[in-house]
Amino acid sequence: MAELARLLVVDDEDSLVDLVTSALRFAGYEVRSEQTGFDALRAVRSEPPDLVVLDVNLPDIDGFEVCRRLRRDGHQMPVIFLTARDSLDDLRTGFRHGGDDYLKKPFSLEELALRVEALLRRALGEQIPARRITHGGIVLDEDAHQVLVEGVEVPLSPTEFRLLRYLMLNRDRVLSKNQILDYVWQYDFGGNAGIVETYIGYLRRKLGESAGAGIQTVRGVGYVLRSAPQP
Repeated sequence: MAELARLLVVDDEDSLVDLVTSALRFAGYEVRSEQTGFDALRAVRSEPPDLVVLDVNLPDIDGFEVCRRLRRDGHQMPVIFLTARDSLDDLRTGFRHGGDDYLKKPFSLEELALRVEALLRRALGEQIPARRITHGGIVLDEDAHQVLVEGVEVPLSPTEFRLLRYLMLNRDRVLSKNQILDYVWQYDFGGNAGIVETYIGYLRRKLGESAGAGIQTVRGVGYVLRSAPQP
């Protein structure tokens, strides 16, 4: 399996971290999160990410200071600030301390993903890994828009492909119907949430008995792709 680009999300709001990490995983990245500036610095020193998404208002040191220390220590990965501030002085401070971009809260998750992709392409160029995800006997090739099960191609519709991708990127994590609707149906689906169950059924049948068994229903919660099937 090709290594995914690694991102670090730093914010002390649990709900925002969950939304951002889910959106970026869905976009095809490996994502870790921290909630304080000092924890972020320790995380970068132990395993430098390819890009940092950094809230300005943190409970210990602010994001500007975190970025300043990262640059002082020689870390050159791109940094995107998340901020409720919009004064020119604040923006100057952020860029002066080494920030590469910023988004003002509230922001679009799709816009964040686009900015992340643009900065990574600028920073990594041809080093960006091939976008291929594996799980057991399933191989999902994003560039070829192709799914193989035990080496045999399985034709999927665009929606089925996005659903499988979302499940694979969040393996062993239970996803609610609303989460699936938000990320697979692009945030604007206004119909019956029962469509999720319908498409889960389509996927199970197309993947076959062995691979499809890994997609499990968690009654009253949602769906999960298990690393190993559970009774």
